[in-house]
Amino acid sequence: MKTKPIGLKLTYLSTCLVSLFSSQVIAAEQNQPSESVKDDAIEKVTIVASRQAYQGNFSPLETPQSELKIDLESLENAGAVSLDQALDLSASVTRQNNFGGLWNSFALRGFVGDENLPSNYLVNGFNAGRGFGGSRDLSGIESVEVLKGPRAALFGRGEPGGTVNLVTKRPTFDTEGEIKVSVGSFDTYRGDVDYTTPLNDDVAIRLVGFYQDAKSFRDSIETTKQGFSPSIVWNINESSQLIYELEYSEQEVPFDRGVLAIDGELGLIPESRFLGEPADGPIEADVLGHQLEYIYDFNDNWSILFGANYRDTSMEGFATETGFGGVVDGEVNRFRRYRDFDAKYHVLRAELSGSIELGGFEHRLIMGVDSDKFENDQVILRVRGDQYINVFNPVYGAYELPTPTSNTDRVEIQESVGIFIQDQISLTDKLDIRIGARFDDYEQRLNNRLAGTKTKQTESRVSPQFGVVYEASDYVSVYGAYGENFRPLSGADANGDGFEPNQSTSAELGVKFTLNDGALFGTVAVFKVEQDNMLVVDDPTAFTYAAIGEAQSKGIEIDITGELTDSVEIWASYAYVDAQIENSFFDANFGYTVEAGEPLLNVPEHQLSLQLVKSGELHGKAIKFGGGLLYVDNRNGFFGTDFELPSHTTARAFVNYEVTDAIGITAEVNNLFDETYYTNSFADAWVQPGTPRNVKFSASYKF
Repeated sequence: MKTKPIGLKLTYLSTCLVSLFSSQVIAAEQNQPSESVKDDAIEKVTIVASRQAYQGNFSPLETPQSELKIDLESLENAGAVSLDQALDLSASVTRQNNFGGLWNSFALRGFVGDENLPSNYLVNGFNAGRGFGGSRDLSGIESVEVLKGPRAALFGRGEPGGTVNLVTKRPTFDTEGEIKVSVGSFDTYRGDVDYTTPLNDDVAIRLVGFYQDAKSFRDSIETTKQGFSPSIVWNINESSQLIYELEYSEQEVPFDRGVLAIDGELGLIPESRFLGEPADGPIEADVLGHQLEYIYDFNDNWSILFGANYRDTSMEGFATETGFGGVVDGEVNRFRRYRDFDAKYHVLRAELSGSIELGGFEHRLIMGVDSDKFENDQVILRVRGDQYINVFNPVYGAYELPTPTSNTDRVEIQESVGIFIQDQISLTDKLDIRIGARFDDYEQRLNNRLAGTKTKQTESRVSPQFGVVYEASDYVSVYGAYGENFRPLSGADANGDGFEPNQSTSAELGVKFTLNDGALFGTVAVFKVEQDNMLVVDDPTAFTYAAIGEAQSKGIEIDITGELTDSVEIWASYAYVDAQIENSFFDANFGYTVEAGEPLLNVPEHQLSLQLVKSGELHGKAIKFGGGLLYVDNRNGFFGTDFELPSHTTARAFVNYEVTDAIGITAEVNNLFDETYYTNSFADAWVQPGTPRNVKFSASYKF
């Protein structure tokens, strides 16, 4: 299997896009009305639709679920350029094992998805996170939505604790743009461009791209990333609209498992210590994705949305990784792997939404059908043996890198078709109930090319949801929600058969409120999530799993965002999460018994994200400065042991000054007090250290 020639595909697609844009402009010019007709015409106002699929038209106070929407301004205030940094703003989300820095992995309300795949997330409602395109950059992203609680009745097969949805930047009919350059610690250089313009009264485009080259506080680590996200919107007429978006990115990132603990103690080697082999080179991760949406409004109440998504991702390269035998006489043994992963995601959907009076009550309906196909093709070569390195005085290239041999060679195809309906019924002016259900017909096919075996399994599931919301006043509402969820599991057991799906139930109660005439919004929620059929390793030699784990998570969340005064903004997110294993099982991966009641990996009981921003003027020009902190409690760092990641508090500060109406400069300091901390682990041999104190300076030009 070979990595796809994405550059050639992009060139071809870009040519097609340019041809499409040009044909639209020429056609529009050829059909321009005469000057006399123009003069008599009513002025036309064109607005690009921003309605998200599966979500309907509900205000926050009438939504019986907890949601945290991180807008572009909040992302910029936090200095977030990656999805991990954005999700740090939600205390309900915690970082998990990130596969050597090659993908995003996070737990929401204590639960993470399949540990053998990145955490799934949505882009404009489309599944997009399960491929192998590297960690997600925020270039081209307008906002990040943390949609907590039971969502399977609409979104389908998802993560137990909730869903993350990314909303992309789309064209507007105003010509404007921004060029931004930044330079930071560890020789970090980045450039961003964002430009949107109408081509005529009905067609507009947006071009967004970035390039980043960076070294690291980690020895010998250097990364390059680049991406391009053009989009086009065509307002066909007053009732219909067509939107196309392309996603392209390339990343070169060395595989880095982080540091290790010695006899259970962290900090005995510096956080900069790299224990792989620089000669392995970087892992190359590529993405080519397409999204197409057609929206038609029948009238003010009813509309239909058709969507299609195709995403091709790949990851390829070598890595030398520390083993789990511990440090003996200052040395640790390692193994070397070659990975060639390729994933393709196809999604089709159709959704009808609107409101109707029936039986004397208003019904706000969302109904539709979708299908998706996920192809996961993996080839892994591995070699073990004497590959020792001294953790206190490493010598890279001390021996010729060994040649790995076949370890995994399989392709898995997951296909499903779903039908869903949701009805929010207004029983009174203040009381709504929400009922909904989704039926999924699922098929999994596994072709183990190494063993020469093929298996197939099918499942049909109904995922219900129930909710109630009472608006006590124009400023306060209380709600309750219950939902069930299932998620197919990737891979096969020791017999080569697919797993029973992961299943979960979720319930929550909450209060939502607004203050300061709607400028400040808050949510307080209590929740409980139960999960069955979690994957655990049952044979580390064959690297096979069994779906036998059970877990429970419960807690409380408080989110408050908005304006305290006309010049002071606050972002506060706190979560208490008690997430633990519910049944004892033997983890053959490390030879330990995991007892019932043991905390889930990398999930803190307490987490707090806080940010304050003050706006004002200096010499007649706008200035904005602020600071924030992130507190993460101690966490279980290794199942079946007493190894923990210590708690930490990191702080940041920034100032932004508008030199002119077009030019702005920003300075920021992250990890202000140079805290030593660790973001996640898989075991005491794979621990990711946090970045030391670092600074970044940026300049932007808007036009």
